[in-house]
Amino acid sequence: MKQKELDTFDKPRNIRIMIGVFFVFLVVLLVLDYFIHKHAYFPCEGAPQFFAAYGFVSCVVVITIAKILRFFTKRDETYYD
Repeated sequence: MKQKELDTFDKPRNIRIMIGVFFVFLVVLLVLDYFIHKHAYFPCEGAPQFFAAYGFVSCVVVITIAKILRFFTKRDETYYD
């Protein structure tokens, strides 16, 4: 039987490169945030890294709510049998 050839995402070296590029891109965006003028509607929106923190906190809240709702919507394994 023929062995399957490794794809791009199967090689650990490629994964390390992609993660490194991601973090470099993240740092560049975080640094650029200090130099870009924002047209803030509320005073807190003008703070540096506000939208990064807001997005992170929002994501954590959504995941926490989903974990809580899981207990109310969970069914037995034989529910659909």
